[in-house]
Amino acid sequence: MKADIQSVHFTADQKLIDFIQLRLDKLQKLNDQIVDTSVILKLENTGQVKDKIAEFIVHIPGNKLVASSSSKSFEQSVDESIDAIARQIKKVKGKMRDSAKSARNM
Repeated sequence: MKADIQSVHFTADQKLIDFIQLRLDKLQKLNDQIVDTSVILKLENTGQVKDKIAEFIVHIPGNKLVASSSSKSFEQSVDESIDAIARQIKKVKGKMRDSAKSARNM
């Protein structure tokens, strides 16, 4: 899956981009109908420890899934956001499966 990765207030290195791509490939295994993905990496200069923010926007047919996380490292923020998106994908798939099952029973 190809993702649009944007970095705000810094330039993302190739190692971080590869890390994100690896995590997104795991999402593709959960739902092969993912249309597109946007990743926004932000570096906030607020003086706080948790100043690295990763925001994911995933489009699947009929749904727009959004997750954001902030932590000490981009890798941890990405992992937390991916976990949140994975939970949302599973929830959507469960609803779709339940609606298909109820439609068959009518």
